[in-house]
Parts: sequence; structure tokens; C-alpha cells
Amino acid sequence: MATQKTLGKYSIGTGDRFAHQAKAQLQACIQALQADVEVTPVWNKSNREHLIIGSEPTSVRRAADQAVRALGWTGAYFCDADHITLQTVDRFVDACDFYTIDVADVIGKPATPQDVAAFTRRHANLIGEIALPGAKEKFSISAQTLSATAEKYLAAVQQAGAVYRHILAAKGEGNFLPEVSMDETDTAQSPVELLLILAAIADEGIPVQTIAPKFSGRFNKGVDYVGDVMQFEREFALDISAIAYAVEHFGLPATLKLSVHSGSDKFSIYAPIHRVMNRLNAGVHLKTAGTTWLEELIGLAEAGGAALALAQEIYREAFAYKEELCAPYATVIDIDPAKLPAPSVVAGWTSAQYTDALRHVQSSPGYNSSFRQLLHVGFKIAAKMGDRYLDLLREHEAIIARNVTENLFDRHIAPVFLGRAS
Repeated sequence: MATQKTLGKYSIGTGDRFAHQAKAQLQACIQALQADVEVTPVWNKSNREHLIIGSEPTSVRRAADQAVRALGWTGAYFCDADHITLQTVDRFVDACDFYTIDVADVIGKPATPQDVAAFTRRHANLIGEIALPGAKEKFSISAQTLSATAEKYLAAVQQAGAVYRHILAAKGEGNFLPEVSMDETDTAQSPVELLLILAAIADEGIPVQTIAPKFSGRFNKGVDYVGDVMQFEREFALDISAIAYAVEHFGLPATLKLSVHSGSDKFSIYAPIHRVMNRLNAGVHLKTAGTTWLEELIGLAEAGGAALALAQEIYREAFAYKEELCAPYATVIDIDPAKLPAPSVVAGWTSAQYTDALRHVQSSPGYNSSFRQLLHVGFKIAAKMGDRYLDLLREHEAIIARNVTENLFDRHIAPVFLGRAS
């Protein structure tokens, strides 16, 4: 049997919309290594983002490889085909070695009655009380819970199996990391449901390395968590215990860990994540999405002159087309139109005013979460600018890189993996 690629205990998924910040992102992982914690970088980009930018998956691979060579990184690193389906996976086969298999759209679609019945017979031993590794609570699973969970999730897991086998046929055993993602759906999965989903994944023969459930609370793009932090911590710990049970009893890989699709910047749950990881000696994959693009805007605004003017223009265009830009992200943004400044006001802002409004420092009087969220989804505006935007990224690389590295290390890696306050 081929040796399966593995991710390591700690890893971070980083978005890089325009494939210009890989070195700055990798520098944050180097700083973690200097603090004696290895965090594996995974560069992720979805098919939708590639279509918007007009890029190909090879651009992500090329940027990652170049950053690794330039900075002398000797650890593992990966490129993630983010949120792929059977319809979109083929364009990622050559460039990627990590696959976030997204089956959220299949959740709730019924499997055949025969498959549901077979699943419930196969796992009838789970009915009753289950003691979980490292948990004070026990899972109580009834026959009805077992059957209802199969009816809701079995078809989705079967779809994940189909996608996995499609990639396997193209890349060969052990040459890629599979993740199963169920986070982009309306209802959170309970820890009990996660355990039963993992049983189904094992039945499908998927050597899953990371699992991305939907957690309770709101995970809006680029802003802090909205929800009950204590409840999140309890559920997060039970999810990790469910994974430990699944590894022991279902034969899933010992390296399996939770993947937190954070939408970035969920600062209020980073300390709880760190506490649970420490207590249960568990790893985590933290996906930070697209805030690197916002750090590019912050760097341009800091640079002043034509770069600031371009940042102001991007906001003006985003404001004009906000309905169109926001529509695809309606479930993961929460913008108050009354708090969006008029473009004419932003046009008169200094560098400091623009960066204070955009940089995610909640204690800053100038911080504006609605402004930030609109620009988060507004990268399509910069994409249409083409070389006008990219030329300024190159011209002001040093300023932008400093912001990218500081954001990734100070606000994400340090609190989650090192236990430092951001």
C-alpha cells in the first residue's frame, strides 16, 4: 500500500486571491517555526475564485513553489483545490495535492432506503451510550438518531466517496490529502452527527485527513465569530473527541483532525480552540480564507499617493455594485448599509483613516465591519483592473508583505497555535 501524504498536527489554509503574497504568508509560518511550533502552509483557492480572477490552479502551485524556494522552507506544504465537486475537480488534478471535497449541496438528499438500512445494520453497535476519549460527557445514540442521520447525510458522504475515487484514479493512492467539507450549509452538525458521518466516511474507504463540519454560530467572512463562545468550545471539544473515537473504532487515519473553515478572523474563538487542542493533545487545520486580499488593500492605502487613490476607487466601485458583489455571499456576510460611508467621503480619507476602517482591530474607533465585509467580497473589482492593480502590488511589495505577515502570524497563528493573545 502507498504511503499516504499527511498534513502534520497544525496547519493553516491561506487564501491568496492574486497569487502575489505566498512569500509573505510563508514568512508567518517561518516565524511560528522560530517559536518552536511547526504550522504547515496550505494555499487554497476555489473554482469560483479562479473564474472571477481569470486564473488557473497552476498559478497557486507556481506561487507556492517559488515562495518555498525563495525562503528555504524545508517542511511540507500543499495546494488545496478548495470546495471542489465532481463537476469542477478535473482542472485541479495537475496542480493540487489537497482536495476540499464539498458535499454540502447533497446534505438532505435521500440515499436509497436499502443503503440507509444497510448503514443502520452495520452500525447498530453504536446505539446506546458511548464513552468518548478525553470527554466527560457521553454520546447517547438511539436507533432513530442513527437512521435519521443516515437519511440526512449518507448520500452526501457517498458523493464524497465518488469524488475521492475520481481523484484517486487520476493521482494514485497516497499522493493527495482528502478533506470532506460540510460547512457551507444552513444547519450545524452536532458532535453526534459528526461521529456518524465519520462512520459513513470510513465505510466509503476515504482516508480522510481533515473534516470540516459546520459549527454553531455565524462564521461571516473576514469578521469575528457571532455566537455563544462557551457553547462553541463545548461542541469543538466533543467534535475532537468524536474524531478520536472514529480513529480508534472505524479505522480512519490517526492523523485525522478538524478543519475550521473560519472565513478568517474569528478572534473570540481562537483562545478556546487553543485550550481544547492543548487539553486533548489534538491538531487543527485553520482555514483563513481571503483576508490576505484585504491586507493588500491596507498596504496600498498605507503607501499613499496613487496606491491610496486606487484603494479608494475600489471602494467606490464596490459600493456601486454592492448588491451584485454580495449576492453570492449572502449567508456569510452581515453588512449594515447605513454604516457604509459614502464613496465621496472615502475619497477624502487619509491613509490612516482608510486603514483604520479596514484593519481588523476591533478596539480601534475607526474600525468599520460593514466597510470591511464589502471590500472582502469586492476582490472582483480589483480583478477587473488587471495590471493596474497588480503593478501597484509589485511596486509596494514591502509594505504589503509586512501587513500580510503580521496579520497571519499575530492575529491567527499566534493565538491558535502558540496560545498568545492577538
